[in-house]
Amino acid sequence: MTSLLVLSQRDVESLLDPHELIGALATAMEDLSAGRASVPNRVAASVEEHGGLLAAMPGYVPSLGALVAKLVTLFPGNADGALPTHQALLGAFDPQTGEPLALMDATAITALRTAAGSALSARLLARADARVLAIVGTGVQARTHAEAVTLVREFGEVRVAGRSAGKAEALARGLREHGLPARAARSIEEAVRGADVVCAATHALEPVIRRGWLAAGVHVTSVGYHPEGRELDDDTIADALVVVESRATALAPAPAGANDLTQPIRDGRIGPGHVHAEIGELVAGTRPGRTSEDQITVYKSVGVAVQDAAAAALVLARAHGTGAGTRVEL
Repeated sequence: MTSLLVLSQRDVESLLDPHELIGALATAMEDLSAGRASVPNRVAASVEEHGGLLAAMPGYVPSLGALVAKLVTLFPGNADGALPTHQALLGAFDPQTGEPLALMDATAITALRTAAGSALSARLLARADARVLAIVGTGVQARTHAEAVTLVREFGEVRVAGRSAGKAEALARGLREHGLPARAARSIEEAVRGADVVCAATHALEPVIRRGWLAAGVHVTSVGYHPEGRELDDDTIADALVVVESRATALAPAPAGANDLTQPIRDGRIGPGHVHAEIGELVAGTRPGRTSEDQITVYKSVGVAVQDAAAAALVLARAHGTGAGTRVEL
């Protein structure tokens, strides 16, 4: 009989340290780029009548002893209700025997590891003197990005903007209560103009980041997903040094890849070689990062399972040390 550890969202949030998570992601992404991890592209079942999908994301990172599989739903329509747009469960397995070890909430893992990935990109690519952060979006990912990216640079101002002025103000207020110098901007353009780091976390159908708004030397992170949409316009991509988690994944067809890249490739604006590096190559030092203070850099994230594996390994290690969670017999 298998004894399974069950960890709630509250357990996961209390056990994950954001500084440790950024470091663990650096290891995982380096392993992915070096070919030391096994991560197939995600597959998804489409729920067309509700504009949603259910995706499966398995992954194995030997250096972390992490073998996991995540099931995650994306229902953008939830943005106007009580439920989050992303909801997920994660199963962790013993990499030596395949025995199921734990079942944990992965809604929190998805939000936290995605933001930690953007924070890692900012640590590697944002200018050292970056002082203004723009958050585009007002949901869970927007909040976790503001909290994570401010761990790697000292920002004197955090601007928040989205479709809803009320939600932007509510998020800014919550961030101020968290100790961040946040304010709601009147528009996305106002938030983005003059910012040193821009984090987009939306479900946009049309680009919400325009090249004409971006200052020289800005670092842009984009984590939003829409099956037909994108967050960044062609000119932003064409003018930027572009970094991804995995070239193969980012350039794959939906639901794995990034329309922000595949659409300008399809239209002839850029070629596949325009992707400068994987984030793991920057960690390892096998590819250079920013080469000038005025260079625009973009981290386009689609999410890969090694990130979930890294987060789950941290959660499990701390759960075993603290006795967190509930044991059930299968």
